[in-house]
Amino acid sequence: MNEYSSFPHLGKHAVMDVYLDALALVERLHRLLLDVIKDEFERLGILEINAVQALLLFNIGEQEVTAGELKSRGYYQGSNVSYNLKKLVELGYMHHQRCEVDRRSVRVKLTPKGRDVRQTLQRLFNGHSEKMLKVPGLDE
Repeated sequence: MNEYSSFPHLGKHAVMDVYLDALALVERLHRLLLDVIKDEFERLGILEINAVQALLLFNIGEQEVTAGELKSRGYYQGSNVSYNLKKLVELGYMHHQRCEVDRRSVRVKLTPKGRDVRQTLQRLFNGHSEKMLKVPGLDE
């Protein structure tokens, strides 16, 4: 069994084209999600953080994490996550605390202000998922 056995009717180049198209769709979907979050936050008057930072708060949730953990989970790139975490701490959306064992490591968790943003996104996503249930064929 080789890497193309699931696509016996497609050649190697056709599989690569399908793969690259799928990557482009994932990237486009992510950008559209960020646009939806940005629009919702503008509508609500939440202007001091951007959509990437809001999604970071959502993904952290009730956990206490390090920047390294967020990077290793594949959510964010190195410099981006460090910058955004620092900004969110400065704006009062997150608490940070140096790890007792490794002083280089900083653990972060949401403040009540950060949890409010997370709940805002949760409501937005709940609304979207409820609308999906009304689409014919998706309720099966």
